[in-house]
Amino acid sequence: MKTEAVVQFADRKRSLIEDARRERESGSPSPGASRCADNFVFEEKNGKVTLNMVFTLSSEKKSSLSKTGKVFETFEAKIQHIETRPRRRTKNCVVSDLEYFIRCEVHSSDTDALINSLKRVADDVRAIAEEKVPWFPMKIGDLDKCNHLITKYDPDLDQEHPGYSDPDYRKRRAFISELAFNYKQGDPLPRVDYTLEEIATWRKVYQTLRSIYPTHACRQYLETLQQLEKDCGYGEDSIPQLSDVSSFLKEKTGFQLRPVAGLVSSRDFLASLAFRVFQCTQYIRHSSTPMHSPEPDCCHELLGHIPMLADKEFAQFSQEIGLASLGVSDEDIERLSTLYWFTVEFGLCKQDGAVKAYGAGLLSSYGELKYALSNEPEYKPFKAEEAAVQPYQDQTYQPVYFVSESFEDAKAKLRRYSLTIRKAFSVRYDPFTCSMEVLDQPGKIQNALSQMREDLKTLHNALEKLV
Repeated sequence: MKTEAVVQFADRKRSLIEDARRERESGSPSPGASRCADNFVFEEKNGKVTLNMVFTLSSEKKSSLSKTGKVFETFEAKIQHIETRPRRRTKNCVVSDLEYFIRCEVHSSDTDALINSLKRVADDVRAIAEEKVPWFPMKIGDLDKCNHLITKYDPDLDQEHPGYSDPDYRKRRAFISELAFNYKQGDPLPRVDYTLEEIATWRKVYQTLRSIYPTHACRQYLETLQQLEKDCGYGEDSIPQLSDVSSFLKEKTGFQLRPVAGLVSSRDFLASLAFRVFQCTQYIRHSSTPMHSPEPDCCHELLGHIPMLADKEFAQFSQEIGLASLGVSDEDIERLSTLYWFTVEFGLCKQDGAVKAYGAGLLSSYGELKYALSNEPEYKPFKAEEAAVQPYQDQTYQPVYFVSESFEDAKAKLRRYSLTIRKAFSVRYDPFTCSMEVLDQPGKIQNALSQMREDLKTLHNALEKLV
């Protein structure tokens, strides 16, 4: 049986790992996608499919070109693009043999017949699969589209949610969530006038966790928490407002907050980090269970995540995970979600000869924070490739935690891991325009290098002045 403290953030993990797995396992081809016996893949629309294929015509067969043209004409195939090039040399090919690439549109019922007919007049007929890159935001305004919610733990739907049988709580939860639904990038962050009951719940959580932070939290967390208490209304008697906290973060590390109505999908959540945007809830857990919430609430976000996002190294580490997620496969999203879980949510680090917590799931969970720094769990040195596939435990505390030598060390290892993720391009974040540049052409890479050279000149000049 789960204890109250153990349950507290287990479901946050499922929002990032299990939901990513469900997204991958339930993934289906694009709407209307079809496949013929020879594994030619098509995209279907209005009863027609677009087919990309390559075939070879031998110079020895004088009538081959006219015959292939007749095939496309017979099946009323609409040719959209055609290219030719000399055939790659093989033992049996002649230098003058040509290889053709054709993209055409044809009725879906005719695809098998067209391909079989083409094989009778051409050689080496094969499909060219176009790599489909999942959509990702290109500018910060695109985050308005990154709001796909996981409703499994919604109090209106989940009978196990502490607020399910409390209509007043559900109404209040819906009101606060509606503020996030209506938010668009660039709008003023909504403010919430928290009730006395909500503040009492916050006070219980704050007092309990604050009592063990000095001995369990990492140095960066403690330093920032003191600043938050001084500048952003952190304390026992009030729940901080997102607008105040977001202004604080932006000045410290360039991160900003965005209100979110509930659990957001793994891909959307990670994509927001690439823009130094953290999607943050504003509602609070039910008052009957102040030390337990089946979903992330403002206690988890404000006490767990915010203090660490004000640290430059940690903020960079968080953005690196987000950048690595853009345009990758569902399998890689699952691995990055798991990596995020064992670092940003449940990570430990070494400081002054002792192990301290920097993960938000630990820093907002009294029971697991104490357990993680006891002699019971197993510690492993942080290695991104291992953390990304580490089995996790959702019925009790984690049996394994990863310990980083430093945030800088963790960031370097994450970068090495991201280089192993297969995708046909790289992305570069432009902080001036808050947009992504896809580095998929030599000219773009040259421009990026030119900018870097100018930055290096500035640093070189600064160094010369000190010598």
